[in-house]
Amino acid sequence: MTTAAEGAAPAMAAPTTFVLLRHGETALTGEKRFSGSGGSDPSLSAAGREQAARAAAALADRPDPVHAVVSSPLARCRETAQAAADRLGMPVHLDEGLRETDFGVWDGLTFAEVRDRQPAALDAWLGSPDVPPPGGESFTEVAARVARARDALIAAHPGRTLLLVSHVTPVKTLARLALGAPSEALFRMHLDPASLSEIAYYADGNASLRLLNGTGHLR
Repeated sequence: MTTAAEGAAPAMAAPTTFVLLRHGETALTGEKRFSGSGGSDPSLSAAGREQAARAAAALADRPDPVHAVVSSPLARCRETAQAAADRLGMPVHLDEGLRETDFGVWDGLTFAEVRDRQPAALDAWLGSPDVPPPGGESFTEVAARVARARDALIAAHPGRTLLLVSHVTPVKTLARLALGAPSEALFRMHLDPASLSEIAYYADGNASLRLLNGTGHLR
């Protein structure tokens, strides 16, 4: 005779959870300029530092603890990550895979400026994830880089919760990949500065997008 306990399915292992924090504002954010891996590598503005502090406070109050802080190496992310790490009492680990897209010669320009100067190149970039900005990086290349970083972090931290401080494209890419959505989904998601998103990755290979663009801590 099989008892209920003997016949029960084993408990599912705890997922590896990514808490995704977009960096706070820089001087370029409000001007809606391309700000990627190249260019001036701007620091946070005063508003961005306040946003980072608010995000850090929210993360410190999480019922589920964060076990590690991982950041893009760019200054705006390192500053945002450090604010959280100081509250959480842990170091910041840098991961090149979390850096923003390299926008090539468009870095520092507005969308309108690019449209005026290089309309054909812009149309080609908008029309295919395989086309990079001149001198830059395509969304296909970014997705491959981000996926490698994701897989390495999951393998290194099974069942743990990681704070990943990154940029618009990497965060959207992780959300898109979790949903199995096509590349054009990148243009259909919005992320505010210092917003929080969350993805759980399970041992069977499935993923669950639990939160996208959470901004309650900023109000």
